[in-house]
Amino acid sequence: MLVAILSIVDMAFFSFAVASALTMQSPVEKKPGVYTLQQQGGGGAIQPRNIRFLHRQPSSVRPPICTHKINVLPLRGSHEPRSHRHLRRLSRLWEIHDDRIELKALLNGNKSEFNSAITSFDWAQLDARRIATCSVDTTCTIWDVERAAVDTQLVAHDKEVYDISWGGVGIFASVSGDGSARIFDLRDKERSTIIYENPIPDSPLLRLEWNKGDPKLIATVGMDSNKVVILDIRFPTTPILELRKHETSVNAISWAPHVGRHLCSVGDDSRALIWDVASHGFRLDATDEVEPIMWYGSTAEINQARWSPVDLDWIAIAFSNKLQLLKV
Repeated sequence: MLVAILSIVDMAFFSFAVASALTMQSPVEKKPGVYTLQQQGGGGAIQPRNIRFLHRQPSSVRPPICTHKINVLPLRGSHEPRSHRHLRRLSRLWEIHDDRIELKALLNGNKSEFNSAITSFDWAQLDARRIATCSVDTTCTIWDVERAAVDTQLVAHDKEVYDISWGGVGIFASVSGDGSARIFDLRDKERSTIIYENPIPDSPLLRLEWNKGDPKLIATVGMDSNKVVILDIRFPTTPILELRKHETSVNAISWAPHVGRHLCSVGDDSRALIWDVASHGFRLDATDEVEPIMWYGSTAEINQARWSPVDLDWIAIAFSNKLQLLKV
């Protein structure tokens, strides 16, 4: 059964049989606990059109332009239809049934004065009718899925907003080209709290993920940075840990769902590192180098990673024209 789906910017988790356009690795590539799906036809990054459901997916679902991100409605029950969403200025919400796929809603941001390209989004786990998006026009937008309308739109940063993540009901965080990570509470839309600023002048923060298993923790990554910064929202502006064992730029981060202590990071050094952040006690004065508890080396720069929300033993990574499933 399909759990989630891959796109060119963000990736969610696959079951093994979801991609008929991908083939398993050759025998010489096989490693214990590693399963590789490769785009047929050779080189090039995996594109959305190369991903197919095995459940009679209509070809009309193919988006007219490159998809930025795809996600799944937070699971509420095994019999509910799954909703997938892909992003651009006009955002489409799809409802997937066993025998068909329906366009459920068109989230049209063109009616607003702020309607530039969307860079990322997050579906609220605790309030599934809400989706938060962020954009290059400095805004964060909260959508009401049931009404297919904008609930709230905030001018969140001074420059482009690159990533966004829910941390609780009505609370989310974002990072931007202005180098700041900020927390917003929809109960007070006029204010935000800056919890971290990149110490490198004029350097953006590109990635951010709120730890759903331990909501006091947020991980973020700066542009061209080899370190992952771990923040405790109870102690703003000062990182409690910096994970520096990547040799080159970090491209993606993913917390282990439900557990709250493990984090996976991937980068241009072709490595996926797993960290046990809880074992270090979150000392504010910690100066020791933190070592990963596990690592995996690929054959090319790793662009994306996602920890399975269904089975914590599996992590998916994407590099070159391949998707790999790693058993932890």
